Amino acid sequence: MKVRIVNKSRFALPSYSTPLSAGMDLRADISEPMVLKPLQRELVPTGLYIELPEGYEAQIRPRSGLAVKHGISLVNTPGTVDADYRGEIKVILVNLSTEDFTVNPGERIAQMVVARHERVEWEETDELGETERGQGGFGSTGRK
Repeated sequence: MKVRIVNKSRFALPSYSTPLSAGMDLRADISEPMVLKPLQRELVPTGLYIELPEGYEAQIRPRSGLAVKHGISLVNTPGTVDADYRGEIKVILVNLSTEDFTVNPGERIAQMVVARHERVEWEETDELGETERGQGGFGSTGRK
């Protein structure tokens, strides 16, 4: 699938790290290193603008390596880029660790997965079909 992209950053286009990767790495389009203090969040630009086809979204997700090694995540994960959005893609990074973290220019800070989605048409009713789970909510299926 071809997607139109404008790259106003000085870095390469998002790309897949391996042949079977679902997500493409997004890079920080910043001119100098940025320090994230513990529990600080920051809106980090990517310099990228995309035109997705109708019926698709781009999901912005944390990078697992940054999360496990440094406690870096995204505040709204996954973030959604809608097909009608034409602004710059920005990433809301958060430092969940107890130590400062430095984001360097061009560093891979998140991943983007382009996915198809459906639109819902509500059908109002007074009751729903029965299931084995029923109204069992958080933790109702146990741990084993």
